[in-house]
Amino acid sequence: MEMFGVHNPATELAMVGLGGAASVRYNFSAAALYEEAIRRGEAELTAQGALRAITGQHTGRSPRDKFVVRDSNTDGEIWWDNNKPLSPEHFALLREDMLAHAAGKDLFVQDLVGGAEEGHALPTRVVTEFAWHSLFIRNLLIRPDAAALPSFAPKLTIIDLPSFKADPARHGCRSETVIACDLTNGLVLIGGTSYAGEMKKSVFTVLNYLLPAKGVMPMHCSANVGPDGDAAVFFGLSGTGKTTLSADPARTLIGDDEHGWSENGIFNFEGGCYAKTIRLSAEAEPEIYATTQRFGTVLENVVLNEGREPDFNDGSLTENTRCAYPMDFIPNASETGRAGHPKTIIMLTADAFGVMPPIARLTPDQAMYHFLSGYTAKVAGTEKGVVEPEATFSTCFGAPFMPRHPAEYGNLLKELIGRHGVQCWLVNTGWTGGAYGTGKRMPIKATRALLAAALTGELGQVEFRADTNFGFAVPVSVNGVDGSILDPRSTWADKLAYDVQAEKLVSMFIANFAKFEGHVDGGVRDAAPGVKVAAE
Repeated sequence: MEMFGVHNPATELAMVGLGGAASVRYNFSAAALYEEAIRRGEAELTAQGALRAITGQHTGRSPRDKFVVRDSNTDGEIWWDNNKPLSPEHFALLREDMLAHAAGKDLFVQDLVGGAEEGHALPTRVVTEFAWHSLFIRNLLIRPDAAALPSFAPKLTIIDLPSFKADPARHGCRSETVIACDLTNGLVLIGGTSYAGEMKKSVFTVLNYLLPAKGVMPMHCSANVGPDGDAAVFFGLSGTGKTTLSADPARTLIGDDEHGWSENGIFNFEGGCYAKTIRLSAEAEPEIYATTQRFGTVLENVVLNEGREPDFNDGSLTENTRCAYPMDFIPNASETGRAGHPKTIIMLTADAFGVMPPIARLTPDQAMYHFLSGYTAKVAGTEKGVVEPEATFSTCFGAPFMPRHPAEYGNLLKELIGRHGVQCWLVNTGWTGGAYGTGKRMPIKATRALLAAALTGELGQVEFRADTNFGFAVPVSVNGVDGSILDPRSTWADKLAYDVQAEKLVSMFIANFAKFEGHVDGGVRDAAPGVKVAAE
């Protein structure tokens, strides 16, 4: 086996069964990976110097093809209602066949770290078949100092072979695509998909399994910190504004997607960002747009015109177009990826029913209730078959990546909120004046003003009212914000139609939360909304 750029002996890869590879490109730089990806026909250069790759059949994650090995260690630890089990015997066959498939191939290896806090970091070795995958994960995870590489000891190994096709009958999986996680032995096998995001989310899944046992809260969130060290965390599902609202030129960006909360404060799991680019513009998101115009960024499924200029308005390959770049491509990004304990937690929702206020203050019990609910809404046109607003509940704002029962994360979050006196807010970036199709999107100017008031503490000093439907505290008036939008019912021309929508949404919350009621205390159960229709 020929080795390139190696300081670790070839026997190290042989130990995990990859000794039969024809060659291994070990910790190649961005420039070297560019050369390899282009030489091998995996990707092409854009006019501005980014690297564009197309993933083919899979343009997003394949959650139905993701499995967790069910063994004596994981049997009682995993939330099996949410995670598909795979037997150790099937995983052993899959591993054997994937390693045989890797024999004679040129492979790329990156030694990286998940987690910016040393005591809770996850050293991760990523073995890929594609050079551009190696660049992608090099951008997304944290690169250790060169001096640390000779003693690098991975606790997680990911082997990613897109050309491998699984056999459902032999391997116990669903299709030719497979993402199999052996949490006991720290090994993830990915086959049959070229979508690079599977690697990133596999690391997140493993951290979501390991950290709660150490009292560390893993979070699917963005985070930033103000000049006075006042850190803020932003939970939210796709389309709620998690990345946009945390990108604030007056505050330092810690990270845009995955963080931990330990005894020392919050820390980024990643060393880069994986931002959506569909309809990206220099005017609306200048910092993210700028990353797409430079060497080192990977563009995934972005359409190029004849001059190799990216067309971010073209969703013909997929609406899920992405760019992957290192954190230091963002001018105000944190150099350490760490901050103190958060002062504020923001839970974002895009309520397409037009029922929720633009901002509401949450008690710790209410925060846990809404964290476990993880509500947002899909609107017509976002997915095939969606013709009217449709509620989406993704517990912990990231159910696909949660190996443990949601109550474990919820109880840990509630305890941390109480211990550190964190103020929690629910922010609705959805619709006002009516449901989607009748009302209008919440003005971004108003959202930013309310968010700024919450982060400075100004919002805590105003008068509040109890929301009739959800019981949380809603400000009556806020300087610089049109007071009418603070009372959603008053913005509707047809007040009775609002009451019908409110009752419908409340009922959906209650039905969704039924599965958690036996896992939370009375305070959280009492934080549930009640169907209380307002008087005309």
